[in-house]
Amino acid sequence: MRRRTRTLLGTIAILGFVIVYAPLAMALADSRIAETPPPVQTVIYCILGIAWIFPLMPVIRWMERPDA
Repeated sequence: MRRRTRTLLGTIAILGFVIVYAPLAMALADSRIAETPPPVQTVIYCILGIAWIFPLMPVIRWMERPDA
């Protein structure tokens, strides 16, 4: 598969994941995190803001592979 095709498919997969992840993270933040003290909220928001990248790292590596 050419790099251009992998990039297209990877971009679609990333967008799909973020479309699902963002509302889940917002729902979690609205229901549970709002009740915690502000310093804890800051840490949790930072974790939620960075956590999406870990499941997507294999997709990003796959997208950036050079063509054979």
